Amino acid sequence: MIRQVLIRRLQRVFLILSIVLFAGIVYLAVTGIGYLRPRAIERLILITPTPEGETVALISGHAGYDSGAICGESNAPTLLEADVVANIADLVRQRLQDAGLEVLILEEYDDRLTDLDTELLLSLHADSCIGASGFKATNPLNSAIPATERRLIACINTEYAAQTGLSLHTNSITHDMTYYHAFRKVLPTTPTAILELGFLGGDGPLLTQEADRVAAGITESIFCFLRGATTAQ
Repeated sequence: MIRQVLIRRLQRVFLILSIVLFAGIVYLAVTGIGYLRPRAIERLILITPTPEGETVALISGHAGYDSGAICGESNAPTLLEADVVANIADLVRQRLQDAGLEVLILEEYDDRLTDLDTELLLSLHADSCIGASGFKATNPLNSAIPATERRLIACINTEYAAQTGLSLHTNSITHDMTYYHAFRKVLPTTPTAILELGFLGGDGPLLTQEADRVAAGITESIFCFLRGATTAQ
């Protein structure tokens, strides 16, 4: 008799525990998603790459290949395109790195261009020694990502002009620019553009004596693109 009473008591305890366990499972099933979601979002935020981790590639025009445009007498040149651009590229590198970006400075025919995969590639050049003024930028004519690269050009046309005070000189964009050799080497998904910073003739003082303004124009153009702040025009 006593044994049967104990068995019945154990059965009731087991039943109560089962009910409590079942209720707990139901509670977690109902509230668990809301409980877990903030933590899941937090984990995603922690592993999502931030702008500070992005990589930008710059080609210092003509570096490692030739001097580019030469202004002045051949035996005593006053300006070499490659030198002017290299100085500006280094200033841009410093600004971007100060903002937390990774920066690659590439030579004109750098081996690292092959299958390059970065947030963008911008090739920097300076135009000829004639007394003209203005800048110009273009993306590949046969771009695989035309909307993205048009947005990059729109950022350059807006931000570079604002910082330097230079106007567009679009009527002198050449076949060599739209079919620039580096465009064919990087991954098709890498946004690319080539930027002629100004004319060594008419814009020489800006490119040399006010190189910080030029570097600021390039930097702000890149920030604009990475933020997605400007729509394609």
